[in-house]
Amino acid sequence: MSKAPESYLFEALQLEPSSCAKRVGYNWLSADRRLGATTKSGRNPLAAKGQRPEALEKMTEEASRELSTAFPGPLILPGDELAQDPKYPPQSFRSWLNEGLRKNRKPNKTRHALYVASVPEITPSMSFMKGWLQPNFGKGSKPPATTPFLPSPSEDIISYTAAFYHGMPVKPFPHRLQFVPWTESKKSGKPGSDTKYVGLLADNNCTRIRARPCPDGIFKRQLNLEDLLDAAIEMLPADAYSLILLFDHDMYEDEEDEFCCGRAYGGNRVAVVSAARYHPSLDDYAAIDLEHMWPASHCKSYVDDVCAAEGLQPNVKANPRTTSGPVPLLSAVEIVKRLGEPSTAEAKRGLWFSRLARTVVHELGHCFGLDHCVYYACVMQSTSCMAEDVRQPPYLCPVCLSKVSHAITCELQGRDEAGKEKYVIERYISLEKFCDSWKQVGLFAGYGAWLRGRLSQLES
Repeated sequence: MSKAPESYLFEALQLEPSSCAKRVGYNWLSADRRLGATTKSGRNPLAAKGQRPEALEKMTEEASRELSTAFPGPLILPGDELAQDPKYPPQSFRSWLNEGLRKNRKPNKTRHALYVASVPEITPSMSFMKGWLQPNFGKGSKPPATTPFLPSPSEDIISYTAAFYHGMPVKPFPHRLQFVPWTESKKSGKPGSDTKYVGLLADNNCTRIRARPCPDGIFKRQLNLEDLLDAAIEMLPADAYSLILLFDHDMYEDEEDEFCCGRAYGGNRVAVVSAARYHPSLDDYAAIDLEHMWPASHCKSYVDDVCAAEGLQPNVKANPRTTSGPVPLLSAVEIVKRLGEPSTAEAKRGLWFSRLARTVVHELGHCFGLDHCVYYACVMQSTSCMAEDVRQPPYLCPVCLSKVSHAITCELQGRDEAGKEKYVIERYISLEKFCDSWKQVGLFAGYGAWLRGRLSQLES
């Protein structure tokens, strides 16, 4: 990798959807609608009685430009989820707030904690399942010795989740999950590596989990996530707002599905996430461009090159620099460029953890009733592949942040709108503290720089 420049130009950032968006029919919502999507009324918060339309339009454009330095539009690169489904309906704060299903989803004093269940123990009788953890890199090959497959760091996941959902208690699930044999009848033989079912034991409750061969052959077998989610529903603690189960094994959703990294049953407030596909040793197979993971995914030259490879002309519109203040996205890009690509075993473990952490908070977002986001580049965006996954940001956009902050401050804590604004600052500070403890990892280093820039914007 060539040495990164000391300073990165604001004009070199991609702040709007790429030229691919027009080809696939994705129309980025107007600045007026994006601002209005953060309010209870659904109206632009800058609008005032008796205001001239042209004055409102000017104020809206200026606010939107300022906001784009922290919250750019979704990239919409060829093959991305929104490129395949460009008409996916937006979920504004107003529509989220009035969603009928939320009547049973609101956090309260009785149902207030987020639980994280560690990776299940593989009991001696199920030792063959350890072989399902090893990726297949070809005949006779093994994972690189510098990046061994290790249990998912649930303590670190808990710490990050507690910062991300600041104000919600985050607890380890009180029971040790175990993989045990599942027998349909007395005639069933001893389970082996080609078994169709395994048991997931939680306390005294055992759930049957389907297992199948991995379609792409990367892992020997996968676990069915619908069965895992059913198990999560059965083990949901009484004081839980939601529960997320961590797995090291690969997962699938249905027979047509190749693999799946995470899924939530939002209405039941449970989620599952697998660390398997996030391991850096699979990056080449997944066509991941390490140099252009978030935030460098918003480098305009990179976006233009990806689009040009599909015969698309790049957007020539320059970013209008209307402020001399902080530019959070630019700060994030600069610090990550200086870090360079992860090369040591420790750096790759950190990379692996950062990917898992981002997916954990995404799936928990669904438990809060959040739909996939189409307003901005956002952690709540949907993704079509691993390469797109790592291009997406770790932050909540203004629309999704308005939902989470309302759920925690207004519904759980009983605070008012002023308290909600204070909460946003408190949450950013909590996340900044976490990121500073992981500043050797690109995603967290970039997120920390982004947070400092965003806090400066809010305080100015």
